[in-house]
Amino acid sequence: MRQAKIVYKNEEAGLLIQHNDGTFTFRYHDTWMSDSKKSGISLTLPKNRQEYHSNILFPFFYNMLPEGSNKQLVCKYNRIDSNDYFGLLITIAKNDSIGAVTVIKIDEK
Repeated sequence: MRQAKIVYKNEEAGLLIQHNDGTFTFRYHDTWMSDSKKSGISLTLPKNRQEYHSNILFPFFYNMLPEGSNKQLVCKYNRIDSNDYFGLLITIAKNDSIGAVTVIKIDEK
């Protein structure tokens, strides 16, 4: 299982998990859900649900990934399998993302 903090406008909004079976869960933090001033991070992951499940990486996060030669270069330089979308996401979206969302890997202990 791999996990990442989802940060929206410099505040931690939730948690993205890739389970050992390859499925994904995104969950807003309780404090984020209880604050009426906080919005959802995306139209496809609205704040009206606290937990989302998917067999594939959620399209919102997938669309943050590089494509084509940029993807090949990032994968080669960081030794990431080109089909490891979660690995690619936690590698590039911690610093280099467009928009208000960043993705920060949670190290296993």
